[in-house]
Amino acid sequence: YVWEKDGATLAVETNPRVRLDRNGSLHISQTWSGDIGTYTCRVLSAGGNDSRSAHLRVRQLPHAPEHPVAMLSTVERRAINLTWAKPFDGNSPLIRYVLEMSENNAPWTILLASVDPEATSVMVKGLVPARSYQFRLCAINDVGKGQFSKDTERVSLPEEPPTAPPQNVIASGRTNQSIMIQWQPPPESHQNGVLKGYIIRYCLAGLPVGYQFKNITDADVNNLLLEDLIIWTNYEIEVAAYNSAGLGVYSSKVTEWTLQGVPTVPPGNVHAEATNSTTIRFTWNAPSPQFINGINQGYKLIAWEPEQQEEVTMVTARPNFQDSIHVGFVSGLKKFTEYFTSVLCFTTPGDGPRSSPQLVRTHEDVPGPVGHLSFDDILDTSLKVSWQEPAAKNGILTGYRISWEEYNRTNTRVTHYLPNVTLEYRVTGLTALTTYTIEVAAMTSKGQGQVSASTISSGVPPELPGAPTNLGISNIGPRSVTLQFRPGYDGKTSISRWLVEAQVGVVGEGEEWLLIHQLSNEPDVRSLEVPDLNPFTFYSFRMRQVNIVGTSPPSQPSRKIQTLQAPPDMAPANVTLRTASETSLWFRWMPLPEMEYNGNPESVGYKIKYSRSDGHGKTLSHVVQDRVEREYTIEDLEEWTEYRVQVQAFNAIGSGPWSQMVVGRTRESVPSSGPTNVSALATTSSSMLVRWNEIPEADRNGLVLGYKVIYKEKDADSQPSFWLVEGNSSRSVQLTGLGKYVLYEVRVLAFTRVGDGSPSHPPVLERTLDDVPGPPMGILFPEVRTTSVRLIWQPPATPNGIILAYQITHRLNATTANTATVEVLAPSARQYTATGLKPESVYLFRITAQTRKGWGEAAEALVVTTEKRDRPQPPSKPVVQQEDVKARSVLLSWEPGSDGLSPVRYYTVQTRELPSGRWALHSASVSHNASSFTVDRLKPFTSYKFRVKATNDIGDSEFSEESESLTTLQAAPDEAPTILSVTPHTTTSVLIRWQPPTEDKINGIPLGFRIRYRELLYEGLRGFTLRSINNPGAKWAELTSLYSMRNLTRPSLTQYELDNLNKHRRYEIRMSVYNAVGEGPLSPPQEVFVGEAVPTAAPQNVAVHGALATQLDVTWEPPPLDSQNGDIQGYKIYFWEAQRQNLTERVKTLFLAENGVKLKNLTGYTTYMVSVAAFNAAGDGPRSTPTRGQTQQAAPSAPSSVKFSELTTTSVNVSWEAPRFPNGILEGYRLVYEPCTPVDGVSKIVTVDVKGNSPLWLKVKDLAEGMTYRFRIRAKTFTYGPEIEANVTTGPGEGAPGPPGVPIIVRYSSAIAIHWSSGDPGKGPVTRYVIEARPS
Repeated sequence: YVWEKDGATLAVETNPRVRLDRNGSLHISQTWSGDIGTYTCRVLSAGGNDSRSAHLRVRQLPHAPEHPVAMLSTVERRAINLTWAKPFDGNSPLIRYVLEMSENNAPWTILLASVDPEATSVMVKGLVPARSYQFRLCAINDVGKGQFSKDTERVSLPEEPPTAPPQNVIASGRTNQSIMIQWQPPPESHQNGVLKGYIIRYCLAGLPVGYQFKNITDADVNNLLLEDLIIWTNYEIEVAAYNSAGLGVYSSKVTEWTLQGVPTVPPGNVHAEATNSTTIRFTWNAPSPQFINGINQGYKLIAWEPEQQEEVTMVTARPNFQDSIHVGFVSGLKKFTEYFTSVLCFTTPGDGPRSSPQLVRTHEDVPGPVGHLSFDDILDTSLKVSWQEPAAKNGILTGYRISWEEYNRTNTRVTHYLPNVTLEYRVTGLTALTTYTIEVAAMTSKGQGQVSASTISSGVPPELPGAPTNLGISNIGPRSVTLQFRPGYDGKTSISRWLVEAQVGVVGEGEEWLLIHQLSNEPDVRSLEVPDLNPFTFYSFRMRQVNIVGTSPPSQPSRKIQTLQAPPDMAPANVTLRTASETSLWFRWMPLPEMEYNGNPESVGYKIKYSRSDGHGKTLSHVVQDRVEREYTIEDLEEWTEYRVQVQAFNAIGSGPWSQMVVGRTRESVPSSGPTNVSALATTSSSMLVRWNEIPEADRNGLVLGYKVIYKEKDADSQPSFWLVEGNSSRSVQLTGLGKYVLYEVRVLAFTRVGDGSPSHPPVLERTLDDVPGPPMGILFPEVRTTSVRLIWQPPATPNGIILAYQITHRLNATTANTATVEVLAPSARQYTATGLKPESVYLFRITAQTRKGWGEAAEALVVTTEKRDRPQPPSKPVVQQEDVKARSVLLSWEPGSDGLSPVRYYTVQTRELPSGRWALHSASVSHNASSFTVDRLKPFTSYKFRVKATNDIGDSEFSEESESLTTLQAAPDEAPTILSVTPHTTTSVLIRWQPPTEDKINGIPLGFRIRYRELLYEGLRGFTLRSINNPGAKWAELTSLYSMRNLTRPSLTQYELDNLNKHRRYEIRMSVYNAVGEGPLSPPQEVFVGEAVPTAAPQNVAVHGALATQLDVTWEPPPLDSQNGDIQGYKIYFWEAQRQNLTERVKTLFLAENGVKLKNLTGYTTYMVSVAAFNAAGDGPRSTPTRGQTQQAAPSAPSSVKFSELTTTSVNVSWEAPRFPNGILEGYRLVYEPCTPVDGVSKIVTVDVKGNSPLWLKVKDLAEGMTYRFRIRAKTFTYGPEIEANVTTGPGEGAPGPPGVPIIVRYSSAIAIHWSSGDPGKGPVTRYVIEARPS
């Protein structure tokens, strides 16, 4: 048999795919398109030749569709027409086409899985505007799926207006003329293009009025403050987005009110009229509601006298919504007085305008009493009466009424009416030597006023009166007492005035008599009230009486009394308020002078009240119990907030008036919360856009100078990174250089000049976009045979997305090898075994990973197919060139050792800090083909050693030899000095004390310190004016004034006096340390007020003089002028008994810059030590060295106690103890005793003087039996002190024996014998008997 194809003989032997059977059949395996043709079988035989032919067609995969073209549809929106040419079908009818699409460069996705095989065009509908599209097709027959066609050109759909409104539109009233609107963009799929901005339309709610529009041309802005709106009005608001194609859909309406305002018009039809002499009636109509601008809270009715606009009388009236005419009254006005009247309406925010003033006069009333009634020219039948106009006329005076009558005989009354200009009248027709009562009263049209009356005797010329007598005091109050008295001789006329004089204070203080009160036109009083006294003060009173002739001599003085306590009358003076810290203010005042205590000094103290100036929060208070305290630090305040503070004094009775209000601001601090509404949006695989809103004002605690974005990989141990955004108007930043497809935690904080605030919370989570992955890690070959190897690996350190697959290729590592084996594995695979390898050969393996963005970077590894593998030899001793040594890193080099026929996979580097550190791992992933490595994260100016080891598939080498030791370079310091204190030293300098950073933070040899200082502006200002803040690009440095600097070149310093500062200014001070490389960071700012410093020297020439037994006079001179540091406000005098300072030290504070003081109530004849300190507004200066002084001798106190012993019927032993306070040198005692009742009609008083050095007892004899005696004993220095008294009765005392039995007497010629029986022995045995005798 011979086979031909297309007329040429087939070479059966040379083609392994073709086989010829014995029976002549031809077999072709693995057919392909090259096998197509006409096959002819020729039979050659002895019997003849023959041939037959047949045509072979091979069925195969169809070819790719040709000339695909995509074009925008001209018929339909959002549609693309796709056309193509039919491909070769692979000799098998096409079943269908598959159409794939890529939108905006996204990965290919199947759009249509079964397109009609006869079709050559298709319309793709429902696409999204403003997106770009690419298409490709493939054909499918029963053999399978052919190749894809070429991609079509990219076709972009035109933009269309957004088809959805902005989301989450909210509105909130900000002020009475503004509303804040906030929203979020429409969903991305409905934006239909790049958003260009937003249109806000708004109008009055519920009214047929046109819209007003606002255009926002920045699509990143998602809020707007609508301003210049109508007060207290409801608005409808809608928002729509727009792009280049036009305006989208408006959101559904939101409604919101502007806040309330104050009324803009006064009440209408205001009418005011007087209803009586003290009341005015008002009527008015309410203002039109559209002008009230809020909820009507009521009306204020106001009346004031024409010349006194400040002193208004005001009554508040509640709103009345039922009646159109409102009525109100202002009462308690002065009689017959002109007032301007006005009405206003008010809402919660404040008062509206007043109505135009109307002048109204209150009605007339009867007048008050006439003034100064007096008599002269007194004859036997006539006298002249004169007076003055009433002080309170209460109307137009129409005249006067004068009447007179004989004393207590009303039937003799005569009355005359006089014109209103008459101020004197001669009364005639009187009876001589008769007492008359004369009355005068003024008159208005309303009637007769109050009567003034006096008595006078006719025909006897008056004489000088006598003094009052029998003064008594009752009803003692804090400011008044009642005096009862018996009038003296009246001088034959009525008493016109009583005078009260007083001595004020304790004995020895106020010796002179002062006129303190007078009472007129009350001739018949027998008691009077003395007002206007000082509380808690000693007074002694005396009186005089006055008649028409003159003043009497004074009465005898009254007993001395003390008025009761009352609350203080005055507020503490010289009130100042200074910044103390971020949360505290230093408040100072001048304490009350002693004479203003109005009460027991022990009970006097001060109450401080303080509140925020903006009215937020409660009013708080603090009580200071010490009456001489003059400062207090108010703690726990808000940072960077203005406060109002007042102080009042109080005692046991009550509180005095409040001081004037002072205002101060706490120091700037760091923000106490982070910015709000923090959001993060990934923009690429290595960047994201972070946005935020402002910090709430209450939490800013200062002037925000900028922001820091803090970001770190979620759940990683690494330190967070900071991205600085300077300027306080920035609200967004693009973070770049991020890891790909990494989930980040993002927070934002704000900073002030003091430092960083709290970060926002909770962190925002956002993942960067994905990308192709990095190389797989950690390739090892744990099993190696001569013909197969097994390798293992770890996923890429930077997967940059979700791993979809791994691809492994391997080939012989020779330049000629051009065939490679490729294997694709699942993403979970971590190992792979390659077989069919050549023994003792080197193979190159490449592994690469795939994400949806494509295949990433490959990792390569060599392996030798041998079973003779071993661990590697250690690398050579690592070396470092001096030029490669930096402050925090070095470049380490080494030579690799033998790899033991198993290639090195990686190197490990270890470091050791000298002198005593341990070996620490620095990196275990140094590349296998590296022979040098930069060791970073080292400390500056520190000595280190290094070593290296290699690792292959078998294991680790030994460590290399240790490197030579080397020292990293110096770096600028890492930390600032800690400022311990900044205190005013003089009025133009401060003393700074600090602690330097620890040695390891200085990063080198310290060369010195730098002090930076500058004036701060907010001391004394009501607010804080922000300069250049309206320029959003302003850097924070432009917002603050520049620093001055002092360079200190001695690194051992720990304190320094910073001088030549300006007085009465607040300064900020910061410090840094520097070395040869540079300067470290600045310390946090410290603040200090310059201009006030305590005196730096004590008062001079202190002298103490013992003036009296209980008083020392102390004098001194002020401290030297250059050490006073301001005006001396007073002195503190410390004094104590010598040797007993802790027990007896007292202090007297003198709130005057006087140079002497009397120390009273001291102990007599006692040595005292005295020390004086000056103080000024800043505080107390140093005390002078103690000076010695001694009080004079005084009368001693009474002896301590008296005891009686050895009492019999006629004698007693008296003993006593020395006085507790001798107050001098004791010269002796005087003992006086006498019977309490006369003995035999005689009271005998016996006086005995005992010398000072004698024993303190006396045996007294010759007493009468059964009598009670009074003993009085007093001690003597240069004079006698008070007595101590005690009584004793003679006779048996308690426990004494009873009487013996009746004696029996036996007479002898020249003697008698007495016999008796023993009686009751009492409380002890009888020691002796006493026998008495007398002549019968």
